[in-house]
Amino acid sequence: MEYYMLLATDGQEMHDARMAARPNHLKRLEALQAEGRLLTAGPNPLPDNPERVSGSLIVAKFASLDDAQEWAEQDPYVEAGVYEEVLIKPFKAVFK
Repeated sequence: MEYYMLLATDGQEMHDARMAARPNHLKRLEALQAEGRLLTAGPNPLPDNPERVSGSLIVAKFASLDDAQEWAEQDPYVEAGVYEEVLIKPFKAVFK
C-alpha cells in the first residue's frame, strides 16, 4: 500500500451539511487509523474565521489510486454534497 493525499474543497454554504455528516466522516477516519493506514487528516480553516472551513486534507494508505477514489466517493461528506471537488494524488511521506 502507498500513501495518497485527498484534498477536498467544500462547496459554498456547506457548514450545516458538514456538521450533520461529521460523525460518520470521523468514524471512517477512525477506521483508517485503527488499521494503521492514516498518516494525517484535518480541515482547512478559513483564515478570517477558524470556526468555518473550506475543505479537508486526508493522507492515508490505499492499495491503488482507484481504491483511494472509491474510498473518497463513499465519504459521508461526498454523499451529503459537502465536497465540491476531491483531488487525489500519490503522496510520498518523507517526514513523519
